[in-house]
Amino acid sequence: MDRKTSLKLAPYLFTIGFFILWEVACRVLKVSTFVLPPPSAVWSAMVQYQRPLLINAFHTLWMTTAGFGLSVVFGIALGLIVGSSRLLYAGLNPLLVGFNSIPKVAVVPILVIWFGVGWLPPVLTAFVISFFPIVVNMATGLATIEPETEDVMKALGASRLDIMTKVGIPRSMPYLFGALKVSITLAYVGSVIGEQNASNLGIGNLITRASADFNVPLIFAALIVLAILGVFLVVIVDMIEARTTKWARRSQMSNA
Repeated sequence: MDRKTSLKLAPYLFTIGFFILWEVACRVLKVSTFVLPPPSAVWSAMVQYQRPLLINAFHTLWMTTAGFGLSVVFGIALGLIVGSSRLLYAGLNPLLVGFNSIPKVAVVPILVIWFGVGWLPPVLTAFVISFFPIVVNMATGLATIEPETEDVMKALGASRLDIMTKVGIPRSMPYLFGALKVSITLAYVGSVIGEQNASNLGIGNLITRASADFNVPLIFAALIVLAILGVFLVVIVDMIEARTTKWARRSQMSNA
């Protein structure tokens, strides 16, 4: 088996191996299903509760995608503004760090007071929690352009806008896509937190109801569904990244 085939098969083999190890460990150590259900019990719960899992999974996917979409739009816009000026970058960075340091669970009650129970609090929670990495990475990519590059561009008659659009934005793309992959997982965290506290639907609400019934296999089934949804969105981002940052990938391969 060549290296390229091994790299393609590695995610599937490692995932299968993980679940096999999990199943064997639960059976050999005789772990109670109430504490840690084996994958076979989780699969049985997924089959038994497939309809509520499917309905709530689509709801969570919609909440997460909407919140993540807002964070991408506003995160890139604010990142461009902050990164366009070193003064703005230095001045606003403490505010952004302070905002990100606020536990997002504490924000949910405020959103419920403002907007009530429904779909809006989970979307806004997903937006708030996934917004920061995009802003910081976009701004960092723009604000850390090498002075030598700026001097060469200015010597060639380029304006500040030209430097941003022709050097800064392409340079920040790898930073941006790295932030997007992190933000997707954070968006799921935000939507689930919002659903647990301010929604009657979604995987978060389903986990809360399963916890009240002490249905541990259903809880793990819901968590696995969340993991699958997260991988789905990350794969989409990977596909977009592969098409838009081929130059960065080629340079990484050449360095390797």
